Amino acid sequence: MLNTIDLAYWLPVIFAALMVISMFAYVILDGYDLGVGILLEFEKDTQEKDKMIASIGPFWDANETWLVLGVGLLLVAFPLAHGVILGALYLPVALMLLGLILRGVAFDFRVKAKAHHQAMWNTLFFAGSLLAAVSQGVMLGRYITGFAPGWGAWGFALLVGASLAAAYALLGAGWLMMKSTGPLQQRAVRWAQGSLWLAALATILVSIATPWISPRVFALWFSMPNIVLLAPVPIFTAALFAVIAYALPKLAARQQQGNDNFCWLPFAATVGIVVLAFFGLVYSIFPHLVIDQLTIWQAASSPEALLIMLFGAALVLPTIIGYTIYSYRVFWGKASELSYQ
Repeated sequence: MLNTIDLAYWLPVIFAALMVISMFAYVILDGYDLGVGILLEFEKDTQEKDKMIASIGPFWDANETWLVLGVGLLLVAFPLAHGVILGALYLPVALMLLGLILRGVAFDFRVKAKAHHQAMWNTLFFAGSLLAAVSQGVMLGRYITGFAPGWGAWGFALLVGASLAAAYALLGAGWLMMKSTGPLQQRAVRWAQGSLWLAALATILVSIATPWISPRVFALWFSMPNIVLLAPVPIFTAALFAVIAYALPKLAARQQQGNDNFCWLPFAATVGIVVLAFFGLVYSIFPHLVIDQLTIWQAASSPEALLIMLFGAALVLPTIIGYTIYSYRVFWGKASELSYQ
């Protein structure tokens, strides 16, 4: 039987882990549909745009549930950190919400609008997707720097924002390679090739800038035994980028011959890169929830409150996982023509 001291230690750890899982699921699931929205502007054919929307249509709204869950866990389990984090991120959070609202409105109105107005809604869907992606990256950059003032910290945050948008575009291109056929699938390969190099360059720049902007991260990364424990992260990340770069031209040649084998590989490798990035981030900041200000134990609610909320999470989380798996299973395979009949 856990005693009060054990609960006071382990319950914040459990809720922090649940929060990490929620945010990871959000980055992957909403990341690819934000990426498809970003890539929408690069497609000129209206029917192909419809196919791109159809590929995310059954999923995109439900994917945002993971963001709600992650923020909800932060609010109820770590109220002190919730106030500090969202207070410091007020502007990028407001811009992110604006982007998500634009996406939601444009998604519904683009198909109902007359032909001469449809292009405007497509552009707004792209703008909302890009704004949400960059805002999320800025939020991450500001978080990593501990909300430090100054142009250097804000410049780093904008760099992370551009990096996340490139990563989402790569996820979106990988998703389209799995869900589409024909010319759209071939263009998705070219989009993946372009976004791959942007994402790789952004990853390198962020990896260099992070220890430079944060003395705490520099001390952690370049001390023993952390430098050995973290060494696999950049090595495997570089390997996964190399796998994608090698696979894309091979897949393009196969697709021209009607061979769709291994079309899932770029998407899976990109997910692997995100996994490694999450591991590096969590390793670098744990046990802090607000870097150099609050640990998970300092910010946590009382053990009694956390225990009650744990029972609620035990009901909610399997439900979300269950309907997510079910929806992806029902709509598995290539996307069909977009229809609202």
